[in-house]
Amino acid sequence: MPRRGGLCMWALRRASRIAALAVALSGATAASAAPPERVVSINLCTDQLAIMLAAPGQLVSVSHIAADPLASAVAERAHGYRLNHGQAEEVHAMAPDLVLAGPYTSRYTVNLLRRLGVEVRELPVAERLADIPETIAQMGEWLGQSAAADELIAEFDSGLGALTVEPGERPRAVLHYANNYTSGVGTLADEILTVAGFANIAAEDGLRGGGTLAMERIVMARPDLIIAGQRYPGASRAEAVLDHPAMAALRERRAGGVSDADWVCGTPHVLRALARLVSLHAEVR
Repeated sequence: MPRRGGLCMWALRRASRIAALAVALSGATAASAAPPERVVSINLCTDQLAIMLAAPGQLVSVSHIAADPLASAVAERAHGYRLNHGQAEEVHAMAPDLVLAGPYTSRYTVNLLRRLGVEVRELPVAERLADIPETIAQMGEWLGQSAAADELIAEFDSGLGALTVEPGERPRAVLHYANNYTSGVGTLADEILTVAGFANIAAEDGLRGGGTLAMERIVMARPDLIIAGQRYPGASRAEAVLDHPAMAALRERRAGGVSDADWVCGTPHVLRALARLVSLHAEVR
């Protein structure tokens, strides 16, 4: 144990080290609080929110899917950025100080980037309309653009409040995509259908999340509205169900189109899909 005089000096040196550590930590906190300067997004949903919120020059690259008009609501704007394919090597070469990803982004890419010392943040999937303002706010915080996020949230809330559906009968609708894929309870698509005044046949059938609904079940349910998925260039056997004579006969009764790009992600663009469905609701009734 140090002698008394030595103890005083030891205490002073220790206090100095603690003070220096506090200053270092304070500086690190301030640095981490500074907005990232080079942001790369490798997920379609983060692509769209980042494009809407990032400051000029802050967003370096977005995924190539963001430039696909069949999947992205900001395809035209996405062409103004470098497009990536979500590969760890190409992303790391861009020297980003923040990478934006989602829960379904390649685990290999996310884990490798983190091992290389790159900060990767994953934005949760919006499963309800109420989640959208939260994801916007989260993205705004990550980018250091909270004021812009607040404005976007206010616009979204205002737009959502302006969409009204007359109470009364709820026409029955079904989402029908390649391979008989559809959306049931607990999905953003189901809530959008419900808010637009429709009853979702997949939800009635007990489907939770995304999954398949047998074409025979759809035919027997005789929906008032069929919302079919958009077709991609080329052909696939999975899309053959969209051309089945039974489905074609149902579509003759009532079929509606809503751009997949508008509601594949929880962004303010879902308001366009919702507005279209509200219009279809009035037509069906």
